[in-house]
Amino acid sequence: MINGTRLNERIEKLATIGKDENGGVSRFSYTGTEKEANELVQQWMEEAGLTVQEDAVGNIIGSLEGTEDLPVIVLGSHIDTVPNGGKYDGALGVLTAIEVAHSLKDHGKRLKHPIKIISFKDEEGTRFGFGMIGSRAIAGTLTENDLEHEDDNGVTIKQAIQNFGLEERPLSTAVLENIKLYLEVHIEQGKILESNEVSVGNVTGIAGPLWLQFTLKGLAEHAGTTPMNQRQDALAGASVIISEIENIAKQTDSTVATVGKLSVKPNGVNVIPEEVQWTVDLRDINEAKRDAVEKNIRQFANREAQKRNLDLTITELQRIAPVPCDETIQQVIKESIDEISQRKIISLPSGAGHDAMQFRNVAPVGMIFVRSKDGISHNPKEFSSESDIEESGRVLYSTLLKVDQQ
Repeated sequence: MINGTRLNERIEKLATIGKDENGGVSRFSYTGTEKEANELVQQWMEEAGLTVQEDAVGNIIGSLEGTEDLPVIVLGSHIDTVPNGGKYDGALGVLTAIEVAHSLKDHGKRLKHPIKIISFKDEEGTRFGFGMIGSRAIAGTLTENDLEHEDDNGVTIKQAIQNFGLEERPLSTAVLENIKLYLEVHIEQGKILESNEVSVGNVTGIAGPLWLQFTLKGLAEHAGTTPMNQRQDALAGASVIISEIENIAKQTDSTVATVGKLSVKPNGVNVIPEEVQWTVDLRDINEAKRDAVEKNIRQFANREAQKRNLDLTITELQRIAPVPCDETIQQVIKESIDEISQRKIISLPSGAGHDAMQFRNVAPVGMIFVRSKDGISHNPKEFSSESDIEESGRVLYSTLLKVDQQ
Protein backbone atom coordinates (compact mmCIF):
# COMPACT_ATOMS: atom_id res chain seq x y z
CA MET A 1 0.00 0.00 0.00
CA ILE A 2 2.74 2.46 0.98
CA ASN A 3 6.50 2.16 1.23
CA GLY A 4 7.17 2.49 4.95
CA THR A 5 10.91 2.13 4.54
CA ARG A 6 11.05 5.05 2.11
CA LEU A 7 8.88 7.19 4.40
CA ASN A 8 10.99 6.57 7.50
CA GLU A 9 14.25 7.09 5.62
CA ARG A 10 13.01 10.48 4.42
CA ILE A 11 12.04 11.50 7.95
CA GLU A 12 15.57 10.70 9.11
CA LYS A 13 17.17 12.51 6.17
CA LEU A 14 15.11 15.66 6.63
CA ALA A 15 16.05 15.67 10.32
CA THR A 16 19.73 16.14 9.41
CA ILE A 17 18.93 19.63 8.10
CA GLY A 18 19.06 21.97 11.05
CA LYS A 19 20.26 19.27 13.42
CA ASP A 20 21.67 20.61 16.69
CA GLU A 21 24.67 19.24 18.54
CA ASN A 22 22.47 17.67 21.20
CA GLY A 23 20.25 15.88 18.69
CA GLY A 24 17.40 18.34 18.31
CA VAL A 25 16.33 20.14 15.13
CA SER A 26 16.15 23.91 14.64
CA ARG A 27 14.58 25.05 11.35
CA PHE A 28 13.13 28.54 11.32
CA SER A 29 11.21 30.36 8.61
CA TYR A 30 12.92 32.27 5.80
CA THR A 31 16.42 31.02 6.65
CA GLY A 32 19.06 29.20 4.65
CA THR A 33 18.40 26.06 6.69
CA GLU A 34 14.74 26.14 5.77
CA LYS A 35 15.56 26.78 2.12
CA GLU A 36 17.73 23.64 2.08
CA ALA A 37 14.90 21.63 3.64
CA ASN A 38 12.39 23.07 1.16
CA GLU A 39 14.56 21.99 -1.75
CA LEU A 40 14.63 18.42 -0.44
CA VAL A 41 10.87 18.37 0.08
CA GLN A 42 10.37 19.74 -3.43
CA GLN A 43 12.62 17.00 -4.83
CA TRP A 44 10.56 14.30 -3.10
CA MET A 45 7.32 15.86 -4.32
CA GLU A 46 8.59 15.76 -7.89
CA GLU A 47 9.69 12.14 -7.48
CA ALA A 48 6.13 11.39 -6.37
CA GLY A 49 4.82 12.80 -9.65
CA LEU A 50 3.66 16.15 -8.24
CA THR A 51 3.94 19.49 -10.00
CA VAL A 52 5.60 21.85 -7.51
CA GLN A 53 5.27 25.59 -6.98
CA GLU A 54 6.07 28.14 -4.25
CA ASP A 55 3.43 30.74 -3.44
CA ALA A 56 3.60 34.36 -2.25
CA VAL A 57 4.56 33.51 1.35
CA GLY A 58 6.75 30.50 0.57
CA ASN A 59 4.40 27.56 0.95
CA ILE A 60 5.69 24.55 -1.03
CA ILE A 61 2.73 23.11 -2.94
CA GLY A 62 2.75 19.81 -4.82
CA SER A 63 -0.21 19.29 -7.15
CA LEU A 64 -1.63 16.16 -8.74
CA GLU A 65 -4.41 16.39 -11.29
CA GLY A 66 -7.57 14.35 -10.88
CA THR A 67 -9.46 12.50 -13.57
CA GLU A 68 -12.51 14.75 -13.11
CA ASP A 69 -13.12 18.46 -12.65
CA LEU A 70 -13.80 18.36 -8.92
CA PRO A 71 -12.84 20.31 -5.78
CA VAL A 72 -9.31 19.73 -4.50
CA ILE A 73 -8.35 17.51 -1.57
CA VAL A 74 -5.63 19.19 0.50
CA LEU A 75 -3.08 17.29 2.60
CA GLY A 76 -0.34 18.95 4.56
CA SER A 77 1.52 20.11 7.63
CA HIS A 78 4.79 22.00 8.26
CA ILE A 79 8.54 21.41 8.44
CA ASP A 80 9.59 24.36 10.62
CA THR A 81 10.43 23.60 14.25
CA VAL A 82 10.68 25.11 17.68
CA PRO A 83 14.25 25.70 18.92
CA ASN A 84 15.94 22.34 19.50
CA GLY A 85 12.74 20.55 18.58
CA GLY A 86 11.90 17.04 17.50
CA LYS A 87 12.03 15.56 14.02
CA TYR A 88 8.42 14.34 13.77
CA ASP A 89 6.27 17.35 14.70
CA GLY A 90 4.91 18.66 11.40
CA ALA A 91 7.46 16.95 9.17
CA LEU A 92 5.68 13.64 9.65
CA GLY A 93 2.50 15.06 8.12
CA VAL A 94 4.23 16.52 5.08
CA LEU A 95 6.30 13.43 4.33
CA THR A 96 3.44 10.98 4.94
CA ALA A 97 1.30 12.90 2.46
CA ILE A 98 4.12 12.82 -0.10
CA GLU A 99 4.54 9.09 0.47
CA VAL A 100 0.84 8.51 -0.17
CA ALA A 101 1.12 10.37 -3.47
CA HIS A 102 4.28 8.42 -4.33
CA SER A 103 2.49 5.15 -3.59
CA LEU A 104 -0.43 6.14 -5.82
CA LYS A 105 2.13 6.66 -8.59
CA ASP A 106 3.84 3.33 -7.84
CA HIS A 107 0.53 1.48 -8.12
CA GLY A 108 -0.70 3.40 -11.14
CA LYS A 109 -3.72 4.78 -9.29
CA ARG A 110 -5.37 8.08 -10.14
CA LEU A 111 -7.98 9.82 -8.05
CA LYS A 112 -11.06 11.60 -9.31
CA HIS A 113 -10.26 14.68 -7.22
CA PRO A 114 -7.13 16.73 -7.70
CA ILE A 115 -4.73 16.69 -4.74
CA LYS A 116 -2.55 19.41 -3.29
CA ILE A 117 0.10 18.53 -0.73
CA ILE A 118 1.29 21.62 1.12
CA SER A 119 4.34 22.17 3.29
CA PHE A 120 3.02 25.19 5.16
CA LYS A 121 5.28 28.11 6.05
CA ASP A 122 6.03 28.73 9.74
CA GLU A 123 3.37 26.90 11.75
CA GLU A 124 5.28 27.17 15.03
CA GLY A 125 5.70 30.95 15.10
CA THR A 126 9.21 30.61 16.56
CA ARG A 127 10.90 33.42 14.66
CA PHE A 128 8.22 36.12 14.66
CA GLY A 129 6.01 35.13 17.59
CA PHE A 130 3.23 34.73 15.02
CA GLY A 131 2.49 31.27 13.70
CA MET A 132 0.63 29.51 10.90
CA ILE A 133 1.73 32.05 8.31
CA GLY A 134 1.37 29.59 5.43
CA SER A 135 -1.98 28.07 6.35
CA ARG A 136 -3.41 31.53 7.11
CA ALA A 137 -2.36 32.61 3.62
CA ILE A 138 -3.95 29.56 1.98
CA ALA A 139 -7.17 30.08 3.96
CA GLY A 140 -7.28 33.79 3.13
CA THR A 141 -6.96 35.02 6.73
CA LEU A 142 -3.41 36.44 6.51
CA THR A 143 -3.37 40.24 6.29
CA GLU A 144 -0.81 42.85 5.33
CA ASN A 145 -0.80 44.00 8.97
CA ASP A 146 0.17 40.46 10.03
CA LEU A 147 3.30 40.78 7.89
CA GLU A 148 4.53 43.58 10.17
CA HIS A 149 5.35 41.17 13.01
CA GLU A 150 9.08 41.39 13.75
CA ASP A 151 11.74 38.92 14.81
CA ASP A 152 14.30 39.62 17.55
CA ASN A 153 16.43 41.58 15.06
CA GLY A 154 13.60 43.86 13.98
CA VAL A 155 13.08 42.11 10.63
CA THR A 156 9.41 41.97 9.66
CA ILE A 157 7.76 38.98 8.00
CA LYS A 158 7.35 41.11 4.87
CA GLN A 159 11.06 41.93 4.83
CA ALA A 160 11.96 38.29 5.46
CA ILE A 161 9.86 37.23 2.46
CA GLN A 162 11.75 39.72 0.30
CA ASN A 163 15.13 38.69 1.70
CA PHE A 164 14.24 35.06 1.02
CA GLY A 165 14.11 35.87 -2.67
CA LEU A 166 10.41 35.28 -3.20
CA GLU A 167 8.68 37.13 -5.99
CA GLU A 168 6.52 39.92 -4.56
CA ARG A 169 2.90 39.00 -5.13
CA PRO A 170 -0.38 40.01 -3.46
CA LEU A 171 -1.46 37.77 -0.57
CA SER A 172 -4.65 37.09 -2.48
CA THR A 173 -2.67 34.98 -4.96
CA ALA A 174 -1.92 32.46 -2.19
CA VAL A 175 -5.59 31.84 -1.35
CA LEU A 176 -6.80 28.38 -2.34
CA GLU A 177 -10.47 28.03 -3.20
CA ASN A 178 -12.81 25.19 -4.12
CA ILE A 179 -11.46 22.80 -1.45
CA LYS A 180 -13.33 19.55 -0.83
CA LEU A 181 -11.61 18.79 2.49
CA TYR A 182 -8.35 19.03 4.42
CA LEU A 183 -6.49 16.07 5.95
CA GLU A 184 -3.47 16.17 8.24
CA VAL A 185 -1.37 13.49 9.91
CA HIS A 186 0.41 14.59 13.08
CA ILE A 187 2.06 13.07 16.13
CA GLU A 188 -0.25 13.13 19.14
CA GLN A 189 2.08 15.10 21.45
CA GLY A 190 0.35 13.41 24.36
CA LYS A 191 -0.07 10.00 26.01
CA ILE A 192 -3.64 8.93 25.25
CA LEU A 193 -2.82 6.60 22.34
CA GLU A 194 0.17 5.18 24.19
CA SER A 195 -1.87 4.51 27.33
CA ASN A 196 -4.41 2.64 25.21
CA GLU A 197 -1.67 0.71 23.34
CA VAL A 198 -2.89 2.04 20.00
CA SER A 199 -0.70 3.22 17.12
CA VAL A 200 -3.07 5.56 15.31
CA GLY A 201 -6.09 7.56 16.44
CA ASN A 202 -8.91 9.69 15.09
CA VAL A 203 -9.00 13.36 16.11
CA THR A 204 -12.38 14.77 17.15
CA GLY A 205 -11.38 18.42 17.15
CA ILE A 206 -8.70 20.98 17.90
CA ALA A 207 -8.96 22.95 21.12
CA GLY A 208 -9.12 26.70 20.71
CA PRO A 209 -6.62 28.65 22.83
CA LEU A 210 -7.78 31.69 24.78
CA TRP A 211 -4.90 33.70 26.24
CA LEU A 212 -5.44 36.27 29.00
CA GLN A 213 -2.99 38.53 30.80
CA PHE A 214 -3.75 39.48 34.40
CA THR A 215 -2.15 42.54 36.02
CA LEU A 216 -2.74 42.97 39.74
CA LYS A 217 -1.50 46.15 41.44
CA GLY A 218 -1.13 46.90 45.13
CA LEU A 219 1.33 48.99 47.16
CA ALA A 220 5.06 48.44 47.65
CA GLU A 221 5.95 48.95 51.33
CA HIS A 222 8.61 47.85 53.79
CA ALA A 223 8.28 44.15 54.55
CA GLY A 224 9.34 44.57 58.17
CA THR A 225 7.30 47.59 59.23
CA THR A 226 3.91 47.06 57.57
CA PRO A 227 1.38 45.06 59.67
CA MET A 228 -0.29 42.15 57.89
CA ASN A 229 -3.77 43.65 58.18
CA GLN A 230 -2.65 46.88 56.47
CA ARG A 231 -0.98 45.41 53.40
CA GLN A 232 -1.95 45.65 49.74
CA ASP A 233 0.16 42.66 48.72
CA ALA A 234 -0.29 41.97 45.01
CA LEU A 235 1.52 38.63 45.16
CA ALA A 236 -0.59 37.30 48.03
CA GLY A 237 -3.70 38.18 46.06
CA ALA A 238 -2.32 36.71 42.86
CA SER A 239 -1.48 33.43 44.57
CA VAL A 240 -5.10 33.00 45.70
CA ILE A 241 -6.45 33.79 42.23
CA ILE A 242 -3.96 31.49 40.48
CA SER A 243 -4.82 28.64 42.82
CA GLU A 244 -8.52 29.11 42.12
CA ILE A 245 -7.91 29.14 38.33
CA GLU A 246 -6.74 25.54 38.67
CA ASN A 247 -9.75 24.62 40.82
CA ILE A 248 -12.25 26.15 38.39
CA ALA A 249 -10.77 24.29 35.42
CA LYS A 250 -10.78 21.01 37.34
CA GLN A 251 -14.55 21.29 37.77
CA THR A 252 -14.94 20.58 34.05
CA ASP A 253 -14.18 17.33 32.24
CA SER A 254 -12.30 18.91 29.35
CA THR A 255 -11.09 22.47 29.87
CA VAL A 256 -7.41 22.93 30.69
CA ALA A 257 -5.93 26.07 32.25
CA THR A 258 -2.26 26.97 32.49
CA VAL A 259 -0.50 29.89 34.15
CA GLY A 260 2.67 29.95 32.08
CA LYS A 261 4.34 33.31 32.72
CA LEU A 262 4.67 35.24 35.97
CA SER A 263 6.47 38.47 36.86
CA VAL A 264 6.68 40.25 40.21
CA LYS A 265 7.63 43.89 40.86
CA PRO A 266 9.72 45.25 42.47
CA ASN A 267 10.88 41.68 43.16
CA GLY A 268 12.83 42.48 46.33
CA VAL A 269 13.33 40.21 49.31
CA ASN A 270 12.28 42.89 51.83
CA VAL A 271 9.64 44.70 49.75
CA ILE A 272 5.92 43.89 49.66
CA PRO A 273 5.10 43.10 46.00
CA GLU A 274 3.42 46.01 44.29
CA GLU A 275 2.54 44.42 40.95
CA VAL A 276 2.12 40.88 39.65
CA GLN A 277 1.46 40.00 36.03
CA TRP A 278 0.68 36.52 34.76
CA THR A 279 -0.80 34.78 31.75
CA VAL A 280 -3.58 32.22 31.56
CA ASP A 281 -3.94 29.77 28.65
CA LEU A 282 -7.44 28.24 28.48
CA ARG A 283 -8.24 25.48 25.99
CA ASP A 284 -11.18 23.26 25.14
CA ILE A 285 -12.74 21.85 21.97
CA ASN A 286 -16.07 23.03 23.40
CA GLU A 287 -16.08 26.82 23.09
CA ALA A 288 -19.02 27.29 25.46
CA LYS A 289 -17.29 25.32 28.22
CA ARG A 290 -14.04 27.23 27.76
CA ASP A 291 -15.81 30.57 27.86
CA ALA A 292 -17.79 29.57 30.95
CA VAL A 293 -14.51 28.79 32.73
CA GLU A 294 -13.18 32.17 31.63
CA LYS A 295 -16.25 33.90 33.07
CA ASN A 296 -15.89 32.13 36.42
CA ILE A 297 -12.19 32.99 36.60
CA ARG A 298 -12.85 36.65 35.83
CA GLN A 299 -15.58 36.87 38.46
CA PHE A 300 -13.47 35.26 41.17
CA ALA A 301 -10.43 37.39 40.33
CA ASN A 302 -12.41 40.63 40.49
CA ARG A 303 -13.98 39.67 43.84
CA GLU A 304 -10.61 38.76 45.33
CA ALA A 305 -8.98 41.97 44.08
CA GLN A 306 -11.78 44.07 45.51
CA LYS A 307 -11.61 42.27 48.87
CA ARG A 308 -7.87 42.96 49.11
CA ASN A 309 -8.10 46.55 47.84
CA LEU A 310 -6.04 45.71 44.74
CA ASP A 311 -6.40 47.02 41.18
CA LEU A 312 -6.98 44.29 38.58
CA THR A 313 -6.71 44.56 34.80
CA ILE A 314 -7.44 41.59 32.52
CA THR A 315 -6.26 41.86 28.90
CA GLU A 316 -7.26 39.43 26.17
CA LEU A 317 -4.16 38.41 24.17
CA GLN A 318 -5.83 36.03 21.74
CA ARG A 319 -9.10 34.15 21.34
CA ILE A 320 -9.21 31.36 18.77
CA ALA A 321 -12.31 29.30 18.21
CA PRO A 322 -12.02 25.52 18.56
CA VAL A 323 -12.18 23.53 15.35
CA PRO A 324 -14.38 20.42 15.31
CA CYS A 325 -13.32 17.70 12.90
CA ASP A 326 -15.92 16.77 10.32
CA GLU A 327 -18.10 13.83 11.44
CA THR A 328 -18.14 12.21 7.99
CA ILE A 329 -14.35 12.37 7.67
CA GLN A 330 -13.98 11.03 11.21
CA GLN A 331 -16.11 8.03 10.30
CA VAL A 332 -13.94 7.31 7.26
CA ILE A 333 -10.76 7.57 9.33
CA LYS A 334 -12.18 5.18 11.94
CA GLU A 335 -13.19 2.70 9.23
CA SER A 336 -9.66 2.86 7.81
CA ILE A 337 -8.09 2.32 11.23
CA ASP A 338 -10.37 -0.64 11.83
CA GLU A 339 -9.53 -2.24 8.49
CA ILE A 340 -5.77 -1.75 8.81
CA SER A 341 -4.97 -2.28 12.49
CA GLN A 342 -8.03 -4.19 13.75
CA ARG A 343 -7.40 -2.69 17.19
CA LYS A 344 -9.76 -0.65 19.30
CA ILE A 345 -10.47 2.75 17.82
CA ILE A 346 -9.50 5.73 19.94
CA SER A 347 -10.98 9.14 19.17
CA LEU A 348 -9.42 12.06 21.00
CA PRO A 349 -9.19 15.85 20.90
CA SER A 350 -6.03 17.79 20.15
CA GLY A 351 -4.94 20.24 22.82
CA ALA A 352 -2.21 21.65 20.58
CA GLY A 353 -2.76 23.96 17.62
CA HIS A 354 -2.29 22.81 14.03
CA ASP A 355 -2.45 24.26 10.52
CA ALA A 356 -5.80 22.48 10.21
CA MET A 357 -7.29 25.17 12.45
CA GLN A 358 -7.05 27.73 9.67
CA PHE A 359 -9.49 25.73 7.53
CA ARG A 360 -12.34 26.11 10.02
CA ASN A 361 -14.41 28.32 7.71
CA VAL A 362 -12.95 27.02 4.45
CA ALA A 363 -13.47 23.26 4.25
CA PRO A 364 -14.24 20.15 6.35
CA VAL A 365 -11.23 19.02 8.37
CA GLY A 366 -9.95 15.59 9.41
CA MET A 367 -6.86 14.66 11.41
CA ILE A 368 -5.02 11.41 12.13
CA PHE A 369 -2.84 11.14 15.22
CA VAL A 370 0.23 8.91 15.59
CA ARG A 371 1.35 7.57 18.95
CA SER A 372 4.08 9.60 20.71
CA LYS A 373 6.45 7.82 23.09
CA ASP A 374 5.87 9.16 26.61
CA GLY A 375 3.87 11.99 25.07
CA ILE A 376 7.05 14.01 24.56
CA SER A 377 7.13 16.72 21.89
CA HIS A 378 9.02 19.95 21.12
CA ASN A 379 12.02 18.08 22.43
CA PRO A 380 14.88 16.04 20.90
CA LYS A 381 13.40 13.00 22.69
CA GLU A 382 10.25 13.24 20.57
CA PHE A 383 9.70 9.78 19.05
CA SER A 384 7.23 7.74 17.04
CA SER A 385 8.17 4.24 15.94
CA GLU A 386 8.72 3.26 12.32
CA SER A 387 5.86 0.77 12.49
CA ASP A 388 3.45 3.38 13.89
CA ILE A 389 4.50 5.84 11.21
CA GLU A 390 3.95 3.27 8.48
CA GLU A 391 0.53 2.46 9.91
CA SER A 392 -0.43 6.14 9.86
CA GLY A 393 0.55 6.26 6.19
CA ARG A 394 -1.63 3.26 5.45
CA VAL A 395 -4.56 4.87 7.26
CA LEU A 396 -4.09 8.13 5.34
CA TYR A 397 -3.85 6.22 2.05
CA SER A 398 -7.05 4.29 2.77
CA THR A 399 -8.86 7.42 3.97
CA LEU A 400 -7.86 9.32 0.85
CA LEU A 401 -9.18 6.59 -1.45
CA LYS A 402 -12.49 6.53 0.44
CA VAL A 403 -13.12 10.29 0.54
CA ASP A 404 -12.21 10.51 -3.15
CA GLN A 405 -15.29 8.41 -3.89
CA GLN A 406 -17.66 10.52 -1.81
